[in-house]
Amino acid sequence: MTFSEQLNEYLSILNCSAKELSQISGLSNSVISRYRSGERVPRPESEKLNQLCEGIYLLSKEKAASKRTSASITSFTKDEIYTAFTNTLKQPDNSRLCENFNHLLLASSVSLADLARFLNYDSSYLSRIRSGARIPSDPEWFCNETARFIVLRTPPSDRVFIEKLTGQSIKDINDSAALCQLLSGWLLNTNNISPQINQMQSFLEKLDQFDLNNFIRSIRFDELKVPTMPIQLPGSRSYFGIREFMTAELDYLKATVLSPSMENVIMYSDMPMEEMSKDPDFPKKWMFGMAMLLKKGLHINMIHNVNRPFSEMMLGLESYIPMYMTGQISPYYLNETPNQVFGHFLKVSGTVALSGECIAGFHNDGKYYLTKKKDEVSYYRHRAQALLSHARPLMRIFRSDNAIQYKTLRTRLLASGSQRNIVASLPIYTMTDDLLCSIFAQNYVSKSDAAKIFSYTSAERKRVEAFLATASLTDEITPIDKAEFERYPLRLFLADLFLEHDIVYTWDTYQKHLALTKQYADTHDSYSVKISTTPAFRNIQIQICEGKWAVISKNNIPAIHFVIEHKKLRHAIENMVMPLVET
Repeated sequence: MTFSEQLNEYLSILNCSAKELSQISGLSNSVISRYRSGERVPRPESEKLNQLCEGIYLLSKEKAASKRTSASITSFTKDEIYTAFTNTLKQPDNSRLCENFNHLLLASSVSLADLARFLNYDSSYLSRIRSGARIPSDPEWFCNETARFIVLRTPPSDRVFIEKLTGQSIKDINDSAALCQLLSGWLLNTNNISPQINQMQSFLEKLDQFDLNNFIRSIRFDELKVPTMPIQLPGSRSYFGIREFMTAELDYLKATVLSPSMENVIMYSDMPMEEMSKDPDFPKKWMFGMAMLLKKGLHINMIHNVNRPFSEMMLGLESYIPMYMTGQISPYYLNETPNQVFGHFLKVSGTVALSGECIAGFHNDGKYYLTKKKDEVSYYRHRAQALLSHARPLMRIFRSDNAIQYKTLRTRLLASGSQRNIVASLPIYTMTDDLLCSIFAQNYVSKSDAAKIFSYTSAERKRVEAFLATASLTDEITPIDKAEFERYPLRLFLADLFLEHDIVYTWDTYQKHLALTKQYADTHDSYSVKISTTPAFRNIQIQICEGKWAVISKNNIPAIHFVIEHKKLRHAIENMVMPLVET
């Protein structure tokens, strides 16, 4: 029996209307109507389920006591009603269904609006399923139809994400119905399938662990000498096949480094990335070539293809972490969805251009063309500039050299609504001046830096107090034990100030600040602290204003901020599953 059938049976036995149940339970008429039709079901152990059970219990008690109906109606106990309803809610792992539905939308390039039209659902309802706020009333039908839509809308050459999600090869599955069944089964139940890797979590962990200073030392960036002697490359050359495509990319980088031109570089590609990334040597050589471009002082305008499968997009972004940290790369994306028939590649610097093309699914049969001919380079540069004019910022990156612009933007962002923070340390606005003085003394902080931090802390306290008067703020923290603290001492999170040195807690000052933060939550109704049970980020803080923006701030030197408003990236950050416990 389904939930809706059980509810309708109770109403029939009690001979009462939905209006009567609404009045006595406190649930609205529309909610009761959706429950009766099967459009919605409450979550197990939710307040709405408790209200519904209480309402039916009171109605049954009232009807049983009535002289008119007592002969035909027996009063139900609360436990009987609750058990009957919860038994109908024991469906396949619906929390996993919502999580998998979110992974599927991120991995594929389908539009949520198009899927909503196909299912005859409202887009906002699908968004609530995606976030776990709602569960489909008929999970099996929902998964079957969603899988059918995905298979219908995705060309065979782009279905590699299905293998990654399900953990099963689809090379020998030629029947669309069988593919739909595989994907639908994965949506409903993943007990026998490899777990999906959270690509956004992986990206953030790599960003958290990355240290620009260590990276510079590891590749001896400061010792790199940009060569001035030209190498012999032909005026133009064509390249065929994956192996030659890798050669083409390296030849382009060499020619750009050796060119006397300091014009900005423009790069774009919607070609598949994974085959090249499997080569053990190419990524290292490519990274070295990019490092040489940056060492030369070139600025790179990188237009990312965010319409590729989510795993490929995140793979690309991960490879750019070291370069983003330099501040010499501006990332962009195209809002328009590229066609799914042709693949394109275009990289242009001052005196050299590399262009590529292929048919989707046949990358190895494509062609790359490198040229240093002046008229051809001019043509490709105009083409690249036209492409850049259509692009939007994927994320805005702020370092100390544009701190004023960041401060202005931050003021605007932080006034835009309720927020959630995933913090690596503890919030500075819950710190007292006395505790700050103790920490300064232990870290030998200079008078000028101390004054700067006092001023910043005071401003933050005032800002948050004013903010909490109209909106809510949640900080998700991960307390660490003493052994972990001794291995990795926490630092004050002062990335907004772009300081040149770290200021660390002692175990005692950390415990005091943790207590102050909990005390702050107790005395401010709109502020809450949630304890995360997952391992903490050590160097990054994530601020989220749902539906609007996300800011990733890296605290270790050099401090840097990534402001993200792109919908797909922002949504992936918003929907990271971080197990939490209320304090």
